[in-house]
Amino acid sequence: MLDLRHIYKTYNSAPLLQDVSLTINAGEIVCLLGPSGSGKTTLLRIIAGLETAEQGEIFFAGQDMRQVPVHQRNFGMMFQDLALFPHKNVFENVAFGLRMQNVSPAEIRTRVQEILDLVGLRGFGQRNVNQLSGGEQQRVALARALAPQPRLLMFDEPLGALDRILREQLVVDLRSILKRIGMTALYVTHDQDEAFAIADRIAIIHAGRIVQIGLPAEIYHAPANAFVARFLGMTNLLPARWKGDHHIETALGVFPVTSPLHAENLVALVRPDQIRINASASIRAHIAECTFRVGRYRLRAITTTGIELIIDSQQLYEVGAEVGLEINAVELVAA
Repeated sequence: MLDLRHIYKTYNSAPLLQDVSLTINAGEIVCLLGPSGSGKTTLLRIIAGLETAEQGEIFFAGQDMRQVPVHQRNFGMMFQDLALFPHKNVFENVAFGLRMQNVSPAEIRTRVQEILDLVGLRGFGQRNVNQLSGGEQQRVALARALAPQPRLLMFDEPLGALDRILREQLVVDLRSILKRIGMTALYVTHDQDEAFAIADRIAIIHAGRIVQIGLPAEIYHAPANAFVARFLGMTNLLPARWKGDHHIETALGVFPVTSPLHAENLVALVRPDQIRINASASIRAHIAECTFRVGRYRLRAITTTGIELIIDSQQLYEVGAEVGLEINAVELVAA
């Protein structure tokens, strides 16, 4: 449905987007995930027609969009700054795009009612938007974006201003709504949990380049490189080199691996749940930090050689406790 081909963009003579290619299928939710400053919002603005790429092509349903004006693209956008009209009630906010399309008053009433029902705001039409909760305002903004029936809906950090509990509920509701109507969507966020909850596929962007695209489970279980692993919270990364067949050597010892990866610069990834505390283990460390994380303890241990490791444990350990660490499995990723 959406096909981006080799998009380049610079800012103040510095590269901002570099050879970005991405496809989104009809009815698919793709999440563009990356840190602040990685080029996510700029890419959305280029797709919307608000900015121009210096190189590259944008096709939608087979049509070259580069010469299509913004108002003729029929793409919707929803921002973190909801930009609701404070002097209009809920109904008038949602109806705004339909009025811009010269839709008849009768059809506007029907369409607004349908959309308010869809987003869980039945009966809210005459409410003052200034008196709504943050979550209700988000739903109004979503209803306003959906009302003109856009061909593509794009989201730029739409839930970033909400508290975590409300954000977790809304992201589930949002995915359900988009899937119910078969909306094609591109969702931008820097929040990994949000991305994994809403996306059919995730594209991770770093320094203006897409470094990995895949299903959420694929990316989590097989990060493409050390940046992706670290960005997803997997910080136990150690330089590694091959030592004989199926073994790598790291600062913590020699470990067997089954990875076919033979890149020049290798990094060993040790997931927190693959480290076990064992009094007789040869890797010695002390506990520097212990916090409770909903059903488990998250430990920060520092080995006698100064290597910091994050460990998931079912048991509480005192800060300063001397322990032995047993590593059950390591994975290889490119540096």
